[in-house]
Amino acid sequence: MDFDKAMDSLDLSKVRDRGSKKWVAMMLPEHVKLLREYMEEQKKAPRPDLDEWDLDIIQENIQLAMKRNVEVEIKTWRNGAFHTHLGKVTWVDINRRTIEMEDVFNSFTLQLDEIVDVTILL
Repeated sequence: MDFDKAMDSLDLSKVRDRGSKKWVAMMLPEHVKLLREYMEEQKKAPRPDLDEWDLDIIQENIQLAMKRNVEVEIKTWRNGAFHTHLGKVTWVDINRRTIEMEDVFNSFTLQLDEIVDVTILL
């Protein structure tokens, strides 16, 4: 009974913990570096798992965009991050596994293996 009363009267809001600051002095620079690398690795997005249906849709959208000569939005995944590219598909090179595109300012090349989504813009 006395223990319960003591716990009820204990005010934890007055406890001031320094958090992780108290442990920083004991960490070696190598540990800090590894922790930063780990945190950067956790920020990366996993590569989407595309099945046969997804790949067929991507192929059809690329072919349709080339035939109609319309702009597309191609989403690629590289090194744990997604990138969006806008432009018109000018050429698909199956041997090199690349797509050549051009936008208003320049032309560029994308790797087929990095493409995760293709959207035709009307």
